[in-house]
Amino acid sequence: MRYLILLQMFSIFCSSLLVRKVYSSTEGSSYFFYQQSTYPRDCQEIFQQCSTNNASGVYLIKPDGYDEAFEVYCDNKVDGGGWTVFERRSVENSVEFRRNFSEYRQGFGFLSGEFWLGNEKLSFLTNQKRYQLRIDLKNSAGSSFYVTYDLFRISDDWGNYKLTSVGQYDGTADTFIGQCPANTIFGACACQGTCADPDGCHKTCTVEETCTCPAGYLLSGSDCVPQEQCSCFNPAFGVIPENESKFSSDCSEHCTCDEGTLMCDRNLRCDTNAVCEERNNLRKCYCNEGYAGDGQSCTRTGPYTDCMEVSTSRLPDGVYTIQPTGWTEAPFEVYCNMSHGGGWTVFQRRVDGSVSFDRNWAVYKAGFGSAGPNENVWLGNKILSFMTNQRNYKLRIDVTKQDGVPWHMNYDFFRVKSESNNYRLELGTYTGNAGYDYMSDHRGQDFSTPERDNDAYSYNCAAHSATRGGWWYKSCWTPTLIVEPTGLSILNCTIGPLILITITFSTPR
Repeated sequence: MRYLILLQMFSIFCSSLLVRKVYSSTEGSSYFFYQQSTYPRDCQEIFQQCSTNNASGVYLIKPDGYDEAFEVYCDNKVDGGGWTVFERRSVENSVEFRRNFSEYRQGFGFLSGEFWLGNEKLSFLTNQKRYQLRIDLKNSAGSSFYVTYDLFRISDDWGNYKLTSVGQYDGTADTFIGQCPANTIFGACACQGTCADPDGCHKTCTVEETCTCPAGYLLSGSDCVPQEQCSCFNPAFGVIPENESKFSSDCSEHCTCDEGTLMCDRNLRCDTNAVCEERNNLRKCYCNEGYAGDGQSCTRTGPYTDCMEVSTSRLPDGVYTIQPTGWTEAPFEVYCNMSHGGGWTVFQRRVDGSVSFDRNWAVYKAGFGSAGPNENVWLGNKILSFMTNQRNYKLRIDVTKQDGVPWHMNYDFFRVKSESNNYRLELGTYTGNAGYDYMSDHRGQDFSTPERDNDAYSYNCAAHSATRGGWWYKSCWTPTLIVEPTGLSILNCTIGPLILITITFSTPR
């Protein structure tokens, strides 16, 4: 509400004290001082004593019993003059009125603008004579009205400045504002939030005084009701607007308001390839990049970045087309294993001796073999490096003996560096049932091939007859997993015979 509040009072007594007035002027206001031992007690006395110059302005008064004189603003234009102004407020709100008790006791603001005279001064003023109260208001449209009360008095500090009397009411306010109905308040916003559109008043609010619903209430028909009584109220969401829906913070609950009826689904979940978040002021499940759908069901729109993405789409073991993040070359095929939690990308498998692993650097870089379920394969160091650097991965090695007894070795971190780093191997902590960490000597080693010696031994282990082939060698006597599956070479001894060696990697869950 745009308004101007002016609270004024006047006395109905006169005085014959003679005073001498000294006049000074500042822009927009007048100031008057009295040079005598006895000051006027209020603006009514000043008005009567200064009949030759009764302009409104700032004067000194000293009520009975008050220790010293103080300045007040006297309004001599309203209703015959002689009004002592103790509060003035305007639309500028230049003075903060949210003050503590002590500040209201002392008074604050500026007499030429917005102010509160002070409860202590007001108490002395209203208890020395019989006073009348007048309140003048002006709305944003420029219309004015006033109210008066014929007996105005407040108590002292001991009585917490209680308003002890106002007397009989008179004025023009009855025809101006009327009486607001139950559960409504007089407000400055002509629009009103409703049960169907609870945020409507925040969207289009015109400055116009009217009766509105208070905070926590909304308009239902012609009545203001608590928001809990709106038909589409939900304790978690508040009132849901008509034809709109809302999700809970974890997207497990979804409620819609349809023709005034609240419908909720409390058993929702986002797809594994989606996230629950707020976008453009709307919280819901959103499919991840590369997926399409309503967030509760997301379908891949392009190649997967690894087998873990295949797994989250609840697909079975098999050959899938992969294109890692940032990979600019053509997509390629890999075999995805969905056992042991799923999402394992097979980068080496040896099932028999039909495919030679005695290859040079370029072939190991590009990869060889087939991605099929029972095929010998080396995925390729270039692909392996690119994939394991797009996010964190773990490694699993499965070795099956001819008698059907399986071994497995797990490492909680796995990464292959770039070619400029000779595809160096990084491994985390080992767990498994192999009885020995067969990869312990390979951590941190560069990749070697028969024609490219990067190992730490005195000669090229990749060209050694017992372990011939590309690997991350430290010495020629450490076990590798590239031998034909007839035996695993460990310190010149053979443990086996073996029928399957599979090495896979996946993202940690």
